[in-house]
Amino acid sequence: MSTAHSTVLAEVGPRIVRGDLAEGSVITLEWLGEAYGVSRTVAREVVQVLVSMGLVESRRRTGIRILSRDAWDDYDPAVIRWRLEGEDRVLLLHQLGELRAAIEPASAALAATHADDGQRTEIVRIAEEMEVSGAAGDLRTFLEQDVAFHRLLLRASGNMMFSGLSDVVEEVLRGRTDHDLMPPEPKQEARRLHQVVAEAVAGGEAEVARFAMTAICAEVVSDLGHAH
Repeated sequence: MSTAHSTVLAEVGPRIVRGDLAEGSVITLEWLGEAYGVSRTVAREVVQVLVSMGLVESRRRTGIRILSRDAWDDYDPAVIRWRLEGEDRVLLLHQLGELRAAIEPASAALAATHADDGQRTEIVRIAEEMEVSGAAGDLRTFLEQDVAFHRLLLRASGNMMFSGLSDVVEEVLRGRTDHDLMPPEPKQEARRLHQVVAEAVAGGEAEVARFAMTAICAEVVSDLGHAH
């Protein structure tokens, strides 16, 4: 994706999600080109991505029409990111937390059964690094490690449908940190639970992995329930 393409998409997408470009309104390639100073080719590429996200539909005779909220691809990472910039942020994170609670415990249990030796070693290493950065209050480093931890577990599950949610989970994790919905220092209990999950996966203990991941997800949902 070109820089111009990315820049325009990062401007137009949030405008649609916020409602600045209202449902049912029509835009044109010419308008996009003039408003953002890009070629018709770049404007067309941006529209193609917006179509794939369910934000617009493009028809030759009627132009590019902004679609209603129920047409959006709720699992598209960019749509999630743009929605997290809006006023319903906490509600969305709560719903995404409930999704994680439904998927990640099962994924952790499967990882304990299906992970290869390299993945078992890696998950323990990441959990140990998370303890160090978390105890030091290094939220940014902890976030990157947390993303790697959860992506690896979903991949190690051996279930492609679970692995396909990796980008969604990453946006949830990044959104909580980016919007200051994480404690200033990752909780000791949460850090310990990540280590329990890692050790259970490494040791092939599926039900222990499931139980510990259930506790991690439940804590996240509970924390968001108290956020304002």
